[in-house]
Amino acid sequence: MKLVRNLLAVIGFLTLVAVGILSVRFGSSLAGFDPEFPGVYREFAARLLETGDPGVAMMWAIPVEEGLGPDDVIDSMKSIAVSRDLLFVGESPFYKQIEAITGEPYRYVNFLSFCDARVGRQMLEYRNEYSGFMPCRIALVEDKEGRLTLYSMNLDMMIHGGRELPEELKASALKVRDTILAIMKGGAAGEL
Repeated sequence: MKLVRNLLAVIGFLTLVAVGILSVRFGSSLAGFDPEFPGVYREFAARLLETGDPGVAMMWAIPVEEGLGPDDVIDSMKSIAVSRDLLFVGESPFYKQIEAITGEPYRYVNFLSFCDARVGRQMLEYRNEYSGFMPCRIALVEDKEGRLTLYSMNLDMMIHGGRELPEELKASALKVRDTILAIMKGGAAGEL
């Protein structure tokens, strides 16, 4: 019993030393990070451990209600986007490209793009690398069993995952994030 207690005391002491070293080593680097960054990475890590796939861990996925077809979902998403001042700027029916190349039918996969040019400009003025997030894309994908699901990149990592964004850009990015989620949720339910 005494041995176990002493062993636990040593482990506790070593843990405190490690935390102290990490705080000194990384504390100043993390000082300017967004206050929500630990939660974003905790959620990412949990999904990564659950699925074993970083691509899955960084995506939002919302299943489409049964009975809705691709046209219903797309019409709904376009309507919601317009009502929230987000432009529908194009689509890329990937399944048609696959069919053209292979000559065989392929399941429905379509990439829909939405953009707010004002926010895009803010992002580009902040960092050119943010162009990779533009325009916001939502994929409408039919799985091998015929079920439709909407997918989009989780924008929280860009918004909260590092140094805190300038206040105005952060507010704009949050508005776009919320709008993309509303479009996905509404589209999956067939709302107009």
